[in-house]
Amino acid sequence: MQNWEAMEAFIEVVKQGSFSAAAQKLSVSASHVSRLVTQLEAELGCTLLFRTTRRIRLSDAGELYYQQCRGLPEQLSNASELVSTLNKAPIGRIRMTCATTFGEHFIAPLINDFLKTHPKIELELHLTNREVDLIEEGFDLAIRMGSALKDSSYLSRRLCKRREYLCASKAYVEQYGVPHTLAELQQHQCLIGSKNHWLFQDNGQTKEIKLTGKWRSNSGLALLDAVRKGLGIAQLPDYYVSGDLANGRLLSLLSQYQYPYSGVWLVYPNVQQPSPKLQFLCDYLTSHFSHERALLNY
Repeated sequence: MQNWEAMEAFIEVVKQGSFSAAAQKLSVSASHVSRLVTQLEAELGCTLLFRTTRRIRLSDAGELYYQQCRGLPEQLSNASELVSTLNKAPIGRIRMTCATTFGEHFIAPLINDFLKTHPKIELELHLTNREVDLIEEGFDLAIRMGSALKDSSYLSRRLCKRREYLCASKAYVEQYGVPHTLAELQQHQCLIGSKNHWLFQDNGQTKEIKLTGKWRSNSGLALLDAVRKGLGIAQLPDYYVSGDLANGRLLSLLSQYQYPYSGVWLVYPNVQQPSPKLQFLCDYLTSHFSHERALLNY
């Protein structure tokens, strides 16, 4: 493949956003990357990148070329990997991301067990409550909470069921009372997590209630502690509150409007079929994860 090295350099420049970052990724010099891209442009007879001292920008031809070629390096890697894994253990690097607390308590232990029996896999587990752009940030897999994705850029598999409960402490209810309708939530102290809305179901229809409040955090554990201490009402997943609901420490509110089971999903880019190593990891997670595991209380 005559232009393979130049093509790979061009793809990496676009992905990384600069020649220096692409060079670091490819373990070569920035000048070498620049020569390869210039060579590719000369062979194609067109400008692929507009360069300035601060940034690069794709030309129309560059955008077309990039869209056609961006998956080729990974496809070649996957083809080699697929052949090598016919009679061998899975091998290669996987970057995955998950919400912090869920990842620490449920995913990391499974991943660690997986790596003990598959030492040729290199795995990076990035825990964050920010929704990562898998394609732009170079991740292979994400574990996401909620409803099934409708974005055609991604494929998904359900890992387990999940149910959210609207909760408050006895102390809060004694002081402020119990809301009886969704509209009454506006009169209460709503503790807000990473999203500014809660989901409910009313007569078979999904209702999204937008929230305002003086307390907000992207940490589920911080949110749980605030609810336990009577600071307000919050909507939290079963794996946070099942124990507190069972022993009466927290009360479930507006159960007649409770949203049906959503899910925890394995999500990966829909640029091609999942690589053999990624498919192997997804199969492992789904086979070793149970809904009962997710109902454990912190």
